[in-house]
Amino acid sequence: MTVVGLDDTDSRETGMCTTYAAARLADAIREAGGHVERLLLIRLNPAVEHKTRGNAALAVHTDLAADRVTPLVRETLSLAQTDDPMTNPGAVVADCAPGDVPPQVSEFTVDAIREIRDRVTATQLSDFAGFARVERGNGRGLVGALAAVGAWAALDDWTYEHIAYRERARWGTDREVDDASVRAAADAHYPTVWDTVDRESGYPVCVPRTPCPILYGIRGDDPEACRAVADAVESEPVAERATFLTNQGTDVHLRDAAMADVAADSAYRVTGTVVDAPATREGGHVFLTLADGDDSLRCAAFEPTKGFRDRVRALREGDRVTVCGEVTDGTLKLEKFAARDLVRTELVTPDCPDCGRSMSSAGRNQGYRCRDCGTSADGKVDRPLDRSLEPGWYEVPPVARRHIAKPLVRGGFDDVTHPER
Repeated sequence: MTVVGLDDTDSRETGMCTTYAAARLADAIREAGGHVERLLLIRLNPAVEHKTRGNAALAVHTDLAADRVTPLVRETLSLAQTDDPMTNPGAVVADCAPGDVPPQVSEFTVDAIREIRDRVTATQLSDFAGFARVERGNGRGLVGALAAVGAWAALDDWTYEHIAYRERARWGTDREVDDASVRAAADAHYPTVWDTVDRESGYPVCVPRTPCPILYGIRGDDPEACRAVADAVESEPVAERATFLTNQGTDVHLRDAAMADVAADSAYRVTGTVVDAPATREGGHVFLTLADGDDSLRCAAFEPTKGFRDRVRALREGDRVTVCGEVTDGTLKLEKFAARDLVRTELVTPDCPDCGRSMSSAGRNQGYRCRDCGTSADGKVDRPLDRSLEPGWYEVPPVARRHIAKPLVRGGFDDVTHPER
């Protein structure tokens, strides 16, 4: 077996897509007489500064010998948008079965999903493993390429994405996709197929807005269901299709951590207590602070998360929550949170039991007294709170969800869930 990893062939400005490069490489392998066992689409650390939209790396698993695949890889990298100085493609060709990569390579995969890795380390590790390298520019794409090579051995939670590609002449033009057909197909196959449409806004999440070759991408837990949704979409002509096994929608980027151990450019699952009321600031962003002992962490629900911000605004000082998201500049960008222990009462000035009016302070440390009736109370009393939140998990809507973040509808969470569609 041979495993090929690819990364960084696309450009924020001029488009392209590494999934397309992988699909074209798969075509070339088949034309050369090889069999393609599977295509992997691996989402890496979303905190990487130089990423394009989804920070994806790709892998192709084939029975074609490595020495025959390598020339095809070189031809495939010619598709890369290297006129853009930010595009620095890289490929790794591993002459081994996908599950037989050295353990250092599979560990590198997990690190590349959760941390920032560098080209030098990727180069040294590829050479140590005896893998061939193909690169352009500064070869930064080797990081993702090597991570994609190790993904099969490193990961155990997989989903699918079926991608339809546009005719070459249409790249960069407005896409012709019938939204009604997308919504109908999405409804018919939900929840096996998810994040196809954002129900609140009506926006077809599966249709990108970039100048890339993708017409639409259908994500879910079953490949046949993904293809069924794609078959029901009415659109401009489809030039090519490919189904990828992927770590999208798995939360593999998150790691459990104590608040004191949170660091920048990684994503975490952290539990703490709300210590200041959520505040809405300019731009519609909502901020709050959690604490755990002497440690604190600022969290934010940014404007693109739309109605999710109302869930965050409903939190109160004293609520115990678990939050998930990437940390940048000392702030955790909320992807989801679980309400663990909600404050159910608040201390208020007592009412007079005789006339029902609010009592007044009787002086420092002297409790409260009704000026009309003369009745007294020792101090403030508990009053039940009407909370709009219930215990359990809440998430951003599909239109704001990161590719790698796990939708609540997939299940497997440690509390009840309140999924967004």
